[in-house]
Amino acid sequence: MSDPTRPVDDLPPDEPGLAAPDALASALTQMAGLVLSRESVDTALELVTTLAVTVTSGTLGAAVTVVDERGKRSRAASGQAVEQADALQYELDEGPCLTAWRTQQVVRIDDTTTDGRWPRWNEAAGRLGVRSVLSAPLLAAGESIGAMKVYGTRPLAYGPHDEQVMRLFAAQAAILLANAQSLGEARRLSRQLAEALISRDAIAQATGVLLARGAATQQDAFASLAAAARHSHGRVEDVARSLVSSVIADNARPGAP
Repeated sequence: MSDPTRPVDDLPPDEPGLAAPDALASALTQMAGLVLSRESVDTALELVTTLAVTVTSGTLGAAVTVVDERGKRSRAASGQAVEQADALQYELDEGPCLTAWRTQQVVRIDDTTTDGRWPRWNEAAGRLGVRSVLSAPLLAAGESIGAMKVYGTRPLAYGPHDEQVMRLFAAQAAILLANAQSLGEARRLSRQLAEALISRDAIAQATGVLLARGAATQQDAFASLAAAARHSHGRVEDVARSLVSSVIADNARPGAP
């Protein structure tokens, strides 16, 4: 049984739980390739968690927890037991993964049957076969956006070397998620801008139609659109588009002036 307090340099190279240098280098190369080739974030996260399971001994599974305005949720969970263990943390609002996210520190449980920090979660996780846990925060620009964890099936499954490995995996997962969030925000802003331009054009065209029909000013024309929107419980831009569409349809009829 390994001593979790022993320094990394004192651990023999064949001790269980340590990843072979070549295997770890290959894993990190694969993840770097994913970023460069811009594969989907979900696919990348699945690979990250799969690799985390591969290079840690006695691991039941791994997953990434994301915390944002939508709440807490798991991504790339490698099995049902992992999903259940995560769900218990969200339900109880306690556990090693949430603590890693909140404190921005690596959290390790050597044995869920003796650890007293999260008694309700430890007891429930133990019934799922979880005896050891290692969780690292996902840090992006100094902000914690979640955590990555591995669940072990035996006590004392993880040591200081595993903590270093988990930090590397968590850093890669954080990059993937941060890039995805930045891309998503850019796309949302682009859509909003496009919608605003379309709405502006539609309202301008509808205002022109009303001016041609006798509205005294642009303000009066817009007030008519706003009143119609209130009456229909819709949006001004929808009323404007409907008006413009009806004018186009009328002009397209045979015999239209």
